[in-house]
Amino acid sequence: MLSSTHAGEAPVRPMRHYGLDWLRIAAFGLLILYHIGMVFAPWHWVIDTQKSYPALIVPMAALSPWRLGLLFAVSGYASRMLLLRSAGRRAFVRSRNWRLLMPLAFGMAVLVPVEMYIQVVERGYQGGYWRFWTTDYWRQGPLFGVMFPSWEHLWFVVYLWAYTMVALALDRVGRLPGARTARWLLRGGRLLWAPILAIEAMRLSILFVLPERQGLFTDWPGHVVYFPLFLFGFALAAHPALWDAIARLWKPALAVAAVAGTIVVATELRYPGEAVPGHAAMLADRAARVAMAWSMTLALFHLAQRFWNRDHRWRRTLGEAVFPFYLLHHPVIVFIAWETLGLRLDPWIEFAILLAGTLAACTAFYLAARAVPWLRPLAGLGPRPPA
Repeated sequence: MLSSTHAGEAPVRPMRHYGLDWLRIAAFGLLILYHIGMVFAPWHWVIDTQKSYPALIVPMAALSPWRLGLLFAVSGYASRMLLLRSAGRRAFVRSRNWRLLMPLAFGMAVLVPVEMYIQVVERGYQGGYWRFWTTDYWRQGPLFGVMFPSWEHLWFVVYLWAYTMVALALDRVGRLPGARTARWLLRGGRLLWAPILAIEAMRLSILFVLPERQGLFTDWPGHVVYFPLFLFGFALAAHPALWDAIARLWKPALAVAAVAGTIVVATELRYPGEAVPGHAAMLADRAARVAMAWSMTLALFHLAQRFWNRDHRWRRTLGEAVFPFYLLHHPVIVFIAWETLGLRLDPWIEFAILLAGTLAACTAFYLAARAVPWLRPLAGLGPRPPA
């Protein structure tokens, strides 16, 4: 058994944390609701309603700063647990490649083209889907104002794979934060304020220098926030004493999140839609987003540890269904919205159709993937367990 600890550290016994499983399930459930909300929100998305609803600004702005950082932190913890359970580093890398890159390839070839086709058709593309998929989808560069290629929502899988490989390499050469760093963070409120200040310093130093543009080699504003949160989860799995600091600091963390969230929401209300804030307002907004991402992660980790760390007969099934749901939900939302928005339905009816249709399609995809052996790896599922 690979211990993944440094000299002088006691080996960590890999134990499943049911609370973080439930947190992951809840976070991906919120992600589906968030993406459905983006259809109606004032911000531009893949596809938008003819009328936007400013009432969505407050809840979605309050959710936006921490929802993805939380997923990276939970994924970091899960990745470290998988590493500890693996027969060795090579086995771990093979497993991660199989479970992440196979669904990525499937998604890029089958799922993402649906969204990209809808985007170019909305801008004037006259060709059919077959022509688009066989020729135009594989292009490099713009088509009707849409840039190709594009990961769309699968960028999370790309980042997660890259962060895992970098963390593994750092662990291999002993450059990951170890027991000494964990002990330092355990003192006082350091686990709350020190990471926030460090990440804010990195984030604000490149704010007006590098564009906020998605891409594995371009999204440095995203990486300086997401990768430390991933490393936090990765370190927490190997240094469980950090749970004591989380339990001690969750209330101050929640207070920080409330103040930071107020700044974020106020900025979005002051500069709605595509309006660009001034430099001072943007500095305050980006600093608040960092503070909220870190502090909400601490508070929600405590919630998972204190109240949710218990098993249930539905946990395994729901946890397994998360990745297939994630893969399919985005193109399904875009497709249903594209097919129904022209009907000019009541927004609540439209929301109900989007939610029911997305859940139905994702459930069918998961059940099919679970039953069909060759579809399992494409949907991100592991080998079929013995009967």
